[in-house]
Amino acid sequence: MNIKTIAVIGAGQMGSGIAQVHAEAGYEVYLYDISGKQVEKGLESIQKRLERNAAKGRMTVEDQEKTMGNLHASYVLSDVSRAELIIEAASEKMEIKKAIFAQLNEEAQETAILATNTSSLPITEIAAETTRPDRVIGMHFMNPVPVMKLVEVIRGLATSGETTKAIMDVIQTLQKTAVEVQDSPGFAANRILMPMINEAVFTLHEGTADVEGIDNVMKLGMNHPMGPLELADFIGLDTCLYIMEILHEGLGEDKYRPCPLLRKYVKAGWLGKKTGRGFYEYN
Repeated sequence: MNIKTIAVIGAGQMGSGIAQVHAEAGYEVYLYDISGKQVEKGLESIQKRLERNAAKGRMTVEDQEKTMGNLHASYVLSDVSRAELIIEAASEKMEIKKAIFAQLNEEAQETAILATNTSSLPITEIAAETTRPDRVIGMHFMNPVPVMKLVEVIRGLATSGETTKAIMDVIQTLQKTAVEVQDSPGFAANRILMPMINEAVFTLHEGTADVEGIDNVMKLGMNHPMGPLELADFIGLDTCLYIMEILHEGLGEDKYRPCPLLRKYVKAGWLGKKTGRGFYEYN
C-alpha cells in the first residue's frame, strides 16, 4: 500500500508529536482537533521543537522549513478523506474512541487504514465500530514521540496481514522500531510498566521507603533513567490509575489492584506534573 498522506486526530501532546515525526519523514500531514485553538497550539509546539532542534544543530533550517511545509491545520473531520492512513490520538476513553472511529468509517477512503494510539484499550472493540475491522490497528507511540524510538503495533482480531505490513513499513520510515504485540489489556509496555509503578506506590504507602528513596533505588540500583514515582508524575497519576483499572478488570487478578494511595492522590487532584503536585511538587 502506497501511503503518502496522514491525518492525525487530536492535536495534544501525543497527536502533535505523531504529526511531527510523520512530517519529518516526508509525509503530508493533516492535524485535526475538535478545538481549532488546540490545532494551532499543536502546530506552534511543533514549530518550537523544530526551531530548538535547528538551533542545536540536530537538523538544518531547510529541513525545519520542509517539515513545517508538510503540516496542514485541519478544522473539519472530512479532511481525513485525503489520507491513506489516519491515526487517532484523542483522549484515552473508550466511548470517545468508539465515536471517532464510527465517524472515520464514514469519512475516510474505503482503502484507508484506521489506527489508534491507545495505550491500553482493546483494538478489537474499537474496530467493531467500523465496517472495515481488517483495516483497524493499534499504533502505540511512546511519550515524547519525537524522542522515543518504540512503537507498539497491536493487531485486533480481524486486522489483516496487509494492514500490519503497511504500518510496519511506515514505522520504519520514521526511523523507529516496531514491536508487534497481541490485543491484550495494557499490551506489553503498560502490562510491564504500570504494575511496577503501582508497586512503587504500594512501597511508599506501606512506609518501606520515602519518595526519593524509592526513585533512587531504581535509578542508581537498576540504572533506570527516571524513578517510577517521578515517571508516574510525568505520565499523570490519573492515567496510571485508569490503566491499572483496565488491567485489573481485564485480567481479573489481585496483583493488578490499584494502590489506595494512588486513588487518594487522584481524588485530591494531585495528578503529577500537569497539576503542579503529585509525588513531587512542581513550580
